[in-house]
Amino acid sequence: MKPFRLHEPTDVHEAASALADAGGGAALYAGGTELLLAMKSGLLAYDTLINVKSIPGLDAVSADGDTVVIGASATHSAVECDPLVRKRMPLLAEVEHGVANLRVRNVGTLAGNLCFAEPHSDPATLLLVYEAGLDIAGPSGTRRITVGDLQTGSYETSLEPDELLIAVRVPALPAGMCAAYSKFGYHHRPTLGIAAALGVKDGVVTEARLALGCVSPVAQRLSRAEDVLRGERVDTLTEGASALREASRLASEDADAVEDMHGGVDYKEHLVRVFMERTLLRALARNGGGDG
Repeated sequence: MKPFRLHEPTDVHEAASALADAGGGAALYAGGTELLLAMKSGLLAYDTLINVKSIPGLDAVSADGDTVVIGASATHSAVECDPLVRKRMPLLAEVEHGVANLRVRNVGTLAGNLCFAEPHSDPATLLLVYEAGLDIAGPSGTRRITVGDLQTGSYETSLEPDELLIAVRVPALPAGMCAAYSKFGYHHRPTLGIAAALGVKDGVVTEARLALGCVSPVAQRLSRAEDVLRGERVDTLTEGASALREASRLASEDADAVEDMHGGVDYKEHLVRVFMERTLLRALARNGGGDG
């Protein structure tokens, strides 16, 4: 690996200023599970790494009303095991437990996972149905974007060169909403990730949030499939129900699947159809039990 300088800022402003001063020659370093591998393989090269773990308090997990705020240097394992996360959003804890392996989870961070913008990411897909927000800091101050506005392509984000993600804000799902997450894959990274959250009132689906990831460069919400489910009676949504099949068909049609080492387009679209129906049935089976 090419030698580099490790800068350890003491606050967010110092980190943003160091990024700006480097003029593209620096990268943020949190867990380094993706970054260091890319540098070792020669795919990336930086003169300076800016260690955000040195910023006090950036690893905190806290509550802001009904929202759980996860600091940028909080590891996957810290998020998974945090009592607040496990109580308020057990599905997030469940998905974090399934990220890569224990070594990666103990070192890698949720914020780093999002910012690296690897297409095959479980957290990026799940957080779409939570409608999570992201706090972004730069030399001129802090702004907030939605998690869906962060990734613009494979390994590409909307962050400016002198900006850093400092917190992930995850609102609790509304009362009466049940949720489930499904993943599939034979490789180190998932081939498919599907998140489903359904709001149910008086036996009717009043809200639907569906997200699909890993099959295309960017995780996405599936608005057409969501529209099919709204207004459906829960007692009619059994295995093979026409509404479930139509939602699954539309999800497959809108998948924007790309061919890669995980499979061809037709294969991925078939997976979407199969796993979307399964995920919806799992979510409905949790009706009344929240997101866990």
